[in-house]
Amino acid sequence: MAGRTLDRVMVGMLEACCRRLWGFAPAMIPKIVGRKGAFGALGWFVANMPRYLLSLYVLGPVRFHLAGMAISLYNDCVYCAFGHGYALELVYLRDKGRLFPLDARTLEDWLHLESRQLEDRLRAVLHEAGLHAESMWVDRTLALASGDQQPVDGTEARLAHMVRMLGTMNRIAIESGCVPDQAQNPVNKNLVVKARHSELRAAASV
Repeated sequence: MAGRTLDRVMVGMLEACCRRLWGFAPAMIPKIVGRKGAFGALGWFVANMPRYLLSLYVLGPVRFHLAGMAISLYNDCVYCAFGHGYALELVYLRDKGRLFPLDARTLEDWLHLESRQLEDRLRAVLHEAGLHAESMWVDRTLALASGDQQPVDGTEARLAHMVRMLGTMNRIAIESGCVPDQAQNPVNKNLVVKARHSELRAAASV
């Protein structure tokens, strides 16, 4: 009984932190606490989340969420792929004033691709988006995710940490059947951008 109460308290604390960061409580939070226990989950977040957020700042949101989406797709996790893909869509719309070519709602169709197929699809999307320099970023990310490459500098060390952290999140999300929810970025709190995104996506689907 005491253990379950502690778990609920920890879930509430972590959800409150995420609401402050992103404006919503991810469906994964109770799953992580359920898997690791209250103290295990707290230790995991303390060990990983500050570096994760610093990487967002250092790498910039486009590269950060592109990497997160690529890693999660490589691991066949639609929950995390959507969270990063939708964030990438919103950031791109905010900064460029137009839709990102990839609709995150379609990412379930990208699961279970061979690495080369995944890489080719991402390259095509980035080319259409005008983000040509990011193709090499995808290459580096997937090489680290597959273990074909080891980090050789500070930037790749950040990517390697994302590979490890998201690997844990991907496994828990897949095993618990988490359904995609919202964008894992502060832009998720921007209701104007989200409304514009919904409007443009609706118009594009007509």
